[in-house]
Amino acid sequence: MRHGKNRFLIGALAAPLLLYGVFVVSPYAQAFYLAFTDWNGLSGQAGAVGFENFTSLWSDDLFLSALRNNGLMLLVVPLITIVLALFFAAMLTMGRSDQRGGIRGSRAYRIVYFFPQLLSVAILGVLFQFVFTPNNGLLNGVLEAVGLGSFTRSWLAEPAWALPAVMAVMIWAAVGFYVVLFAAAMESIPRDVLEAARLDGAGRLATFRRITLPFVWDTVQVAYVYLGILALDGFALVQIMTVGPGGPNNSTEVIGLTLYRAAFTYGEFGYASAMGVTLFFLTLTLTAVALRATRRERVEVA
Repeated sequence: MRHGKNRFLIGALAAPLLLYGVFVVSPYAQAFYLAFTDWNGLSGQAGAVGFENFTSLWSDDLFLSALRNNGLMLLVVPLITIVLALFFAAMLTMGRSDQRGGIRGSRAYRIVYFFPQLLSVAILGVLFQFVFTPNNGLLNGVLEAVGLGSFTRSWLAEPAWALPAVMAVMIWAAVGFYVVLFAAAMESIPRDVLEAARLDGAGRLATFRRITLPFVWDTVQVAYVYLGILALDGFALVQIMTVGPGGPNNSTEVIGLTLYRAAFTYGEFGYASAMGVTLFFLTLTLTAVALRATRRERVEVA
């Protein structure tokens, strides 16, 4: 009976594992191989260059600019998104004396918050192109209407404002999903724990800091990892929203855009693969550090 069970499991898993190996593992393996070659994407031969592609990255000003921009996005986007999502989720679930159900109409608010998730990245990019248009854009129009015309800018054409504008769109698009996620986690907190805190005289801020946040910390941990991966990408929004490759003075250059240009504009597929491998290890490092740091924090809170 046991041997029959093993044969059944092997037979059931063989096809999915084969497909996973062909369509997921194989491209990764090819990228690692090409990173050590000078393949141009067209020739049938790829000459080995060792670690030359990787050493060239650290003298490439464009790649270093992209790395700095991705690093800034990694600091700003996850932090602001999580803070806003926790705030809105707490307002939705703790709106009436720390009882479940939150404020009146909380379900409708969740739908409104979640709406940006229904839009593709391409639609978001085109939409906010019009929002940030200098002459007749929505943002400058609102500023003019309320008497703040001195604050109008060419948002996507000025190096100081182009990257913050892109990050603002990323945060706006992501925060609604995490509001719903955090709200669901908060509603799973045992009601008697919240009632005990209220009877002990704890205010909403103290209840959130001492009870709610430790209970939802695992969810925050996962959210940070996913938002960090999002911040290390940013290719689609930058490509659609900004003017020219990498925006003004490369102020919105990101690794994904540099990689794309190296491969499909200059035909340096080996060099582009080296960027992809570097991004792969950066993502792994981020995930490991985030999980370790938040695990320590969770133990301290507990």
